[in-house]
Amino acid sequence: MGTVRVYFTDNCPYCKMVKAFLDKKHVAYQAINVGQDREAAAEMVKISGQYGVPVLTVDDKVVIGFDTPRLEELFGAEKRADAVDVLIIGAGPAGLTAGVYCARKLLSTVLITENIGGQAMESWAIENYMGYRMISGNDLMQKFEEQVRQQSLRLDLDRVETLVSEGDHFLATTATGGTIQAKAVIVASGMHPRPLGVEGEDRYLGRGLSVCTTCDGPLFKDKKIAIVGGGNAAVQTAIEMSRIASSVSLIVRADLKADPTYIKKLETISNITVHLYHQITQLHGDLFLDQITITDSKTGKETTILLDGVFAEIGWLPNTGFLSDLLTLTGDGKIVVDENCHTNRAGVFAAGDVTSIKGNQIIIAAGEGAKAALEAYRYLTRL
Repeated sequence: MGTVRVYFTDNCPYCKMVKAFLDKKHVAYQAINVGQDREAAAEMVKISGQYGVPVLTVDDKVVIGFDTPRLEELFGAEKRADAVDVLIIGAGPAGLTAGVYCARKLLSTVLITENIGGQAMESWAIENYMGYRMISGNDLMQKFEEQVRQQSLRLDLDRVETLVSEGDHFLATTATGGTIQAKAVIVASGMHPRPLGVEGEDRYLGRGLSVCTTCDGPLFKDKKIAIVGGGNAAVQTAIEMSRIASSVSLIVRADLKADPTYIKKLETISNITVHLYHQITQLHGDLFLDQITITDSKTGKETTILLDGVFAEIGWLPNTGFLSDLLTLTGDGKIVVDENCHTNRAGVFAAGDVTSIKGNQIIIAAGEGAKAALEAYRYLTRL
């Protein structure tokens, strides 16, 4: 094995996953912070063709993102079959809380996730979680993770690809080839970013188009960027990126829907330009994205903006593709649950933003995770 290098930024959850994977495998590596070192950032872009982290290199081999199958191919896979009381899928606020509660009930538990912290990791500043006047999503999820790692349960960095019912148990297969048999399952798989829906966006993903500002934002210091969206996440991202980028264009499809506190703060920042009732209709650039065309939905007028990067903050889609027909879903793909986190399938519970429960808030997800774990315990003990 040659020299292993990991190019990362401080608040990137996927960077932490790559480093945790290597640590687990006892692989020595050089960690290079491209959020602080511009020369290293330029080197990373030259090697990978990416304005996104993490990037891992081993001699002439390059791995982009937290690519579990590729990492297992390079550093060895651990394929094993397990039988446990509870399988928890996902490690955001709901999944991590469910893990603590299951462990405290002395249930043998395995938690499978690609991303410890989930969507919460992408929050620059959280001001409505009880006990903290303000805390970053990264810091809050680190505290969740620390508490989970003190419990007697196993946390694996992997991805569940299928989940089926087999008699009185459930069987999950993972991206690394593992299988897990569980008597009960808690699905807390969260959401993934909604795409822009603009022709050619796949071509520019990681090449100027990003869906993780906390990961890639530091790479755009003193550059011109655009944020797409009008909700809390988009406005908060615009505010935070205004401190890093030279200019920020906020592209909003209709009116701003963010909380008044954020809108009031937005109005005081001079290097943010808000384009209400506009949508991105074209992306331009050769190897990297370098300009966009936005269209006024009222007049049809097109405007070209020269820039270095675009960050999409237009919402999220549920991670339920691995379920096939196992559970009943809503029209938009969320898992239908009752007030006690029960799905239509006995023995399968669900919690967090992936469910039909309204209110995508960290504190709600954590509470639902606790409920799901307690219901799983009642199911297994038939209380």
